[in-house]
Amino acid sequence: MNTDAAALVIAKSKAEIAILPGMANRHGLIAGATGTGKTVTLRTMAEQFSRIGVPVFMADVKGDLSGVPFPGGESVRVTERVRSLELEDFRFQGFPVMFWDVFGEQGHPVRTTISEMGPLLLGRILTLNEIQGGVLTLVFKVADDEGLLLLDLKDLRAMLQFVGEQAPQLQKQYGNISAASIGAIQRGLLHLEEQGGGIFFGEPALNLEDLLQTDADGRGVVNILAADRLLQSPKLYATFLLWMLSELFERLPETGDPEKPRLVFFFDEAHLLFNDSPKALVGKIEQVVRLIRSKGVGVYFITQNPLDLPETVLGQLGNRVQHALRAFTPRDQRAVKAAAETFRANPGLNVARVITELEVGEALVSVLDKKGAPTPVERAYICPPQSRLTPATTDERRRIIRESILYGHYEKNVDRESAYEILKERAGRQQKEVTEVLAQPQRPADGRTQAGNLIAAAAKSAAHAIGSQVGRQIIRGVLGSLFGGAKKR
Repeated sequence: MNTDAAALVIAKSKAEIAILPGMANRHGLIAGATGTGKTVTLRTMAEQFSRIGVPVFMADVKGDLSGVPFPGGESVRVTERVRSLELEDFRFQGFPVMFWDVFGEQGHPVRTTISEMGPLLLGRILTLNEIQGGVLTLVFKVADDEGLLLLDLKDLRAMLQFVGEQAPQLQKQYGNISAASIGAIQRGLLHLEEQGGGIFFGEPALNLEDLLQTDADGRGVVNILAADRLLQSPKLYATFLLWMLSELFERLPETGDPEKPRLVFFFDEAHLLFNDSPKALVGKIEQVVRLIRSKGVGVYFITQNPLDLPETVLGQLGNRVQHALRAFTPRDQRAVKAAAETFRANPGLNVARVITELEVGEALVSVLDKKGAPTPVERAYICPPQSRLTPATTDERRRIIRESILYGHYEKNVDRESAYEILKERAGRQQKEVTEVLAQPQRPADGRTQAGNLIAAAAKSAAHAIGSQVGRQIIRGVLGSLFGGAKKR
């Protein structure tokens, strides 16, 4: 298997159009209306990256990407496209795949901990307002300062209950704690759990190194996240992928400008990432997209219209594939014109007109040349995938999961001692001590009962003597941190 960093041919016009591996971490865009061929473009690009040894991560939002492990050839349209484009080196083949699933049903379970998610991203999932988000940040700060591990939802619930009960003492150090905000967060957690979202908080948490695998032939593993069910909660879907992206940014070492990316991350339904996002969060996203290329990660956004993305993000996407857009209304027409203006002009091509005329599988393509400058936009046909278009059967998917080197690791849920257990044990111990003292009342010289002394002392010290600063070092990424730095907890 030739894994040299050869050009990645993704389309053909009069000549082949290819992404240069050394420019692939400069990010990209796949845009177009529903049914115009974005998913096929995504598959073709993923296969090309895998071929040269670059691992890929992508979400399967429609449930139709699971055929990637198997050779194609079943589609007459694909066979005809191969013939019409005269793709001489084309051959049907499958590619190495790792299936993942937040719910653990269609792939290896994907988990993170409450602490690693951090208050900013968790607050976005829970749709908290600014005040409520501030209280959630305070709760995380108390847990960090006192060495309490926040791993799953029951840990966070226990912490919320503790902070609410000890608010008078904690407010002296941490500021105002609104009971209404505590209640809003608790209701948000209940709603999240009802949607099934709580299942991915816990351990073992995803080790990002497991996304960076190659097979025995040197081909990059295509990591496919089953997202059809996850997408039913759009904000949860977008925030979860954003967390993964921020973790990659935080944990991977600097690589400069590598010959090829270390990983390519496809972000489907990208408009969900920016819908109703606070301005501060959008700014952080822009920062991650701008800087993560130096970690060897290429990010490719898939959306219906390029205008779904902020200009500051769109301006960083050098490799672009634009499928057809519809222009039925004046607003649509303005969007088409704006999309056309994002390309480097081609004197022989009326881009604004062509965008509305493109056939399914046809696109306007512009990639970065060796100097990092965008090439003039060209009208071209996307090369067809080499893998099977029809999804994997349930048995085929299960077989691939069970044959994975990771099988059995993420499938076993681990519930170690954390905030819930520590606070429960502490409350039980204090209750036992109070009960024992009440059974044998004594009145000291100052007139207070021993039980009264014990209760007062317990209340006074509870905020400062919860834990013993045990646990591991947690580094929350630029989007998951309390204040953008490392925290012990």
